[in-house]
Amino acid sequence: MWAARGVEVLAIQLGKVDLASSAGKIMLPMLAAVTETTRDLLVERTQAGLAPAKAQGRQLGRSRKKSERERADIVREHHRGATINALGLEYGSSRASVQAIAKPDRAG
Repeated sequence: MWAARGVEVLAIQLGKVDLASSAGKIMLPMLAAVTETTRDLLVERTQAGLAPAKAQGRQLGRSRKKSERERADIVREHHRGATINALGLEYGSSRASVQAIAKPDRAG
């Protein structure tokens, strides 16, 4: 199927593999299985590393740029009529960031 389309596989350690040959027909599924296993192991190791951090209550991901007080101020000022653009200028944030804080149900 792939050989008919002219697809060639180049593995650094193996060189070019002819998918139409019997060796190529054996190698491609083997390479795919090794790649999939490597990816699965990477995911498992990542999850194993994250589990203790979550158990300790650590916040994962990027830290917030605005404090809880600034976030509350943005929400309050927006409810009082301040525009998203004006709040962005006042707090040194992008329009999208301010909108995500002021209107969390509409962010995304």
